Amino acid sequence: MVDADQTFVIVGGGLAGAKAAETLRAEGFTGRVILICDERDHPYERPPLSKGYLLGKEERDSVFVHEPAWYARNDIELHLGQTVDAIDRTAKTVRFGDDGTLAHYDKLLLATGAEPRRLDIPGTGLAGVHHLRRLAHAERLKGVLAALGRDNGHIVIAGAGWIGLEVAAAAREYGAEVTVVAPQPTPLYGVFGPEIGQMFTELHAERGVRFHFGTRLAEITGQDGMVLAARTEDGEEHPAHDVLAAIGAAPRTGLAEAAGLTLVDRSEGGGIAVDERLRTSDPDIYAAGDVAAYHHALFGVRLRVEHWANALNGGPAAARAMLGRELTYDRVPYFFSDQYDVGLEYSGWAPPGAYDQVVIRGDAGKRQFIAFWLKQGRVLAGMNVNVWDVTEPIQRLIRSKAQVNTEALADPHVPLDSLAP
Repeated sequence: MVDADQTFVIVGGGLAGAKAAETLRAEGFTGRVILICDERDHPYERPPLSKGYLLGKEERDSVFVHEPAWYARNDIELHLGQTVDAIDRTAKTVRFGDDGTLAHYDKLLLATGAEPRRLDIPGTGLAGVHHLRRLAHAERLKGVLAALGRDNGHIVIAGAGWIGLEVAAAAREYGAEVTVVAPQPTPLYGVFGPEIGQMFTELHAERGVRFHFGTRLAEITGQDGMVLAARTEDGEEHPAHDVLAAIGAAPRTGLAEAAGLTLVDRSEGGGIAVDERLRTSDPDIYAAGDVAAYHHALFGVRLRVEHWANALNGGPAAARAMLGRELTYDRVPYFFSDQYDVGLEYSGWAPPGAYDQVVIRGDAGKRQFIAFWLKQGRVLAGMNVNVWDVTEPIQRLIRSKAQVNTEALADPHVPLDSLAP
């Protein structure tokens, strides 16, 4: 039973935390809401950091989830630049701030997100080695890319995932020279496998990006504290004025681990283990966003999803669960990307080994198509590339678990809506 005397604490000032606070008020909660953010900026969305904002096409203010005055207007106690360093589950308190302030909670939401993985090689302390996770990172990198473009400079990007590719596209639009180094045989190999990964190789190569696959960075060399080159494990050396580490992100689970909450092993994706209502092993503590690993009934696996839509939907779902609403969090994973003149949306979950067939609808050569990943005739995932307004029928196909006629699936003249029961 929720009443006006209760206090809900949210740790984490990203999209998940901010939307959870918004949902608590929208659902009529009149108790105390405390939102603790370790950054000094108000809660913001992360996709623009590697897309529109990085390219200078979106203003800084556009990234924020709410205008600053919204928090006071909705009686959200917002603590910026404050780190939570302990949870006392017995006393039901969190400790934060330079003075060790204690805040009591009736319900606690951990939306601590993830942090970029670091390169464990010589030279990472040189000026010109970058990560991209926070607004401050994007602000710095935007200036770096603009300068590289003006001076015909060169950036080496370690990693060919979403961040690596989106920054590569931005760098080329600024006019910088770009080399991408990755251990896999294609970009996004862990997401799409080789069939679609090759398309991204060609897309970027046409714009002048150089790829070096099958290896990792071994050392960053420099002079007078500045980057000069990046050497790979196979002995090749690439000239560089700057290096971006885009080798993935790790869930920020330290606070949960210290509190004795159940975690998921890193070999299985890591994160805080939660149930279908986003509850942790403590019934008064919830987790949402990048840090939460939940069992997805549709795919039969525990997933930890690091994409915008999961934060957008997971934060509100956790808030409703904290209020005692009955729910099952089973959203179909969704993400989007923009690179040059290619825009795409992906729904589902189909890593290499999970599917046995890829079906293409449309013209892959013109990069105007939908790709479907299937297992035994059932659609596990779909990606629309420069084809729009098809996310809902793709997700219905995934949810239906129906065996589909692959010829009809590949035929653009057959409505997708007609293929799902």
